Amino acid sequence: MICTRSIAPENSTHFWPNMPEPTPDTRHPTPISNNPIYRNHVRWMQQAIDLAEAAGLAGEVPVGAVIVCGDELIAEGENRRERDCDPTAHAEIVALRSAGAALHSWHLESCTMYVTLEPCPMCAGAIVAARLGAIVYGADDPKTGSIRTVANIPASACSNHCPIVWAGILEATCRDQLQQWFSQRRRGDAIAH
Repeated sequence: MICTRSIAPENSTHFWPNMPEPTPDTRHPTPISNNPIYRNHVRWMQQAIDLAEAAGLAGEVPVGAVIVCGDELIAEGENRRERDCDPTAHAEIVALRSAGAALHSWHLESCTMYVTLEPCPMCAGAIVAARLGAIVYGADDPKTGSIRTVANIPASACSNHCPIVWAGILEATCRDQLQQWFSQRRRGDAIAH
């Protein structure tokens, strides 16, 4: 079962998967950046990026997540592992808990999560357990990405739910945010030693 959909980065001229491919007689193809669905994804991802920035400033790995239902923000989360001394306090888990409380239900089929980094195995499992309708993420995680990069938990034999997945929304911005944070941490650690 394949349940992931991937799109091109924000500066690409690739087309939205549900849009027809350009043909030689297409005079003015619509770039993906003009697609209203893509623009909506960018809008929510920018909010997740802002939360990630706040997490980074607080000394956490800069990952942020928002959950929307329809066009309404119902939950947000940022990494809080260090501040809460909680190994499960990833941005996605914080947002899922908040969404469940806001909706008075753990069933999140009508919701979409926007997160700056591809979820890890724990978060991917929680996303499946919450029956999240869709997940949109920015940067692939080549070490622990469990939506499509290293593993695909939603499409695995042990999964009983497979959300729609969109990858690569504001990918460069999300990746650069993480790389800059880790680079600053390494420089700071080198100066401290």
